Parts: sequence; C-alpha cells; structure tokens
Amino acid sequence: MNPEIQTAPATSSRPLRWLIGIFIGALLMVLIIGAALWAFTGFGLLEMGRMIRGGQVHISVDQPTVIRQIQALQRLESVSYTMDKIMVGERENPVLPKFLAGDRLLLVVHGEVIAGVDLSKLQPNDVVVHDRGVSIRLPHAEIFTTRLDNGKTRVYSRDTGIFSTPDPNLEGEVRQEAERQLQAAALQDGILKTADQNARQTITSLLTGLGFSQVDVK
Repeated sequence: MNPEIQTAPATSSRPLRWLIGIFIGALLMVLIIGAALWAFTGFGLLEMGRMIRGGQVHISVDQPTVIRQIQALQRLESVSYTMDKIMVGERENPVLPKFLAGDRLLLVVHGEVIAGVDLSKLQPNDVVVHDRGVSIRLPHAEIFTTRLDNGKTRVYSRDTGIFSTPDPNLEGEVRQEAERQLQAAALQDGILKTADQNARQTITSLLTGLGFSQVDVK
C-alpha cells in the first residue's frame, strides 16, 4: 500500500496577489486623475506636484476683503518716541524773596509719545484692486498718546521758603508742561513722517502676504 501524500493549499500566494491588485488599482487611479487634470486644466501631475511643493497657490482677494483685513488692525501704532528731561517749576512772591516765600521743585521726567495711523478711517474709495495689484491711500498719521511714565518720573528736589508751604498744584502744572514739551519735541523730530513710513511698510507686507504681486501704498 502506497502512503497517501497530502498537499496543503497554496494560500501563501494570496496576500501577494491581493497587494499587487491594490497597487495596480492605485496606479490606475493616479493615471486617471492625471489625465483628467491634463484634459480640464492643462496641468500634468509633475506641474501639480511642483505647485504643491512650492506653495504657489493664487487666491483671489477682492476689495471688501482687503478693507476688512486692514481695518482689523484698528489703530496701528507704528512709532514710539521717548524723552528724559529735568523740568523746573517755581512759585514766587512779588514782595518777599525766594528764601522766605518761594516754592521751587526739580522734576525728573521720563515720557513717551506714540504715533501711528488709525486704519478704521480707511474708506472704500481709498482701496483699488486690479487683478493681482492693489493701490491703497492710507489716512494721515497722528499722535495717539502723550504720557509720562509715573514709575520713572519723580521729584528730584524741592525748596520751600521759610514762611511758605508747598503749593499742591505746582507738580501737576510742571507735569502738564512736560507733556506739552515732549509732544512738541516729537513733532519737531518728525514723528509723524516716521509713523507714515512705518505704517506703509506694515501694510505693504500685509498685502504681499495676501497674494498681491504689485502693491502701491500712499
């Protein structure tokens, strides 16, 4: 009697055939998509791949979108001007000499002036969009705040006459004069011109980031 020889079913080749089928199906799908892209858009797979890698995606941005993006910045603080100064304040008596009835103080002042452009004032006719170019006419720069730093502003010295008492309003008046001189110095040094220039650079960068290739900010 010859022994029976049993053979196991050839199941090891089934997963391989299954993987080959999936690969062929995926390849056919890629080819079909590539052919459709070429037929309808003129771009092949290579061009599409370069666009994805290079990030060269053109997004159409209309005038209302540009206005909303710019107005969202509200008050664009584009320059800060600081100054340190010693201010003198005095009260004199018309009759008695200073050492008897005078009041004098020295105030060490540290102040700051902030200027910029209020972009909420931008009007629709200030923005012109043409294809991938845009032209903007910004509002004029203005001073937003003039303030003294209370942490760094202090009374350095105060001399009061023998027969007088310190005037409670003197320091406040000296502070007001310090703010006035601080703003005048900032204007004289061209703070508004610098604020205009910085604002134009900021808006130019914003519009370039939105996809415009030609930007004119006035």
